Amino acid sequence: MKTTNYAVEIVNELHRSVEQIADSDAETFADIIIQSDKVFVAGAGRSGLIGRAFAMRLMHVGINAYVVGDTITPGIDKDDVLIIGTGSGETRSLIPMAQKAKSLGASVTAITITPESTIGSLADAVVKLPGLPKDQASGDHSTIQPMASLFEQTLLIFYEAIILRLMDKTGLDSSRMYGRHANLE
Repeated sequence: MKTTNYAVEIVNELHRSVEQIADSDAETFADIIIQSDKVFVAGAGRSGLIGRAFAMRLMHVGINAYVVGDTITPGIDKDDVLIIGTGSGETRSLIPMAQKAKSLGASVTAITITPESTIGSLADAVVKLPGLPKDQASGDHSTIQPMASLFEQTLLIFYEAIILRLMDKTGLDSSRMYGRHANLE
């Protein structure tokens, strides 16, 4: 198969994937972000990289957003939310973060393939994304892509859609957001 054919199939998979996200879950997720004092984003591997991009856009929207593990990240409090992006919901380094956030009175939101997972069970809110965990070769959502690529790409698109929803809810546009863009580059 030619490279462009692969690209077309990936886009088709993503189209089918995002159509399966529950609008009510997405709306609840956007509201949780708006109602929180601070937003903490966590994930491991590629999901973590996508989470970093999301935290950056949240900052552009004017949300106090932090990436767990960065040196400038403050402590989490009861009026804050921890957002964890995890396909399996069983990532060993992320489970203690969810437990700690809960013990401090913060809310936890999981964006995952598996709401019944350990992290999904700890979460106050869950957004289910379609896809396959990296250790599964097949399942309900077939994909030509390796490992958890479909989940990770869907996670990025979902986070971008949430940014657009937050812009809509707060009356922001790109030109106003640009004022918060890094200028020491």
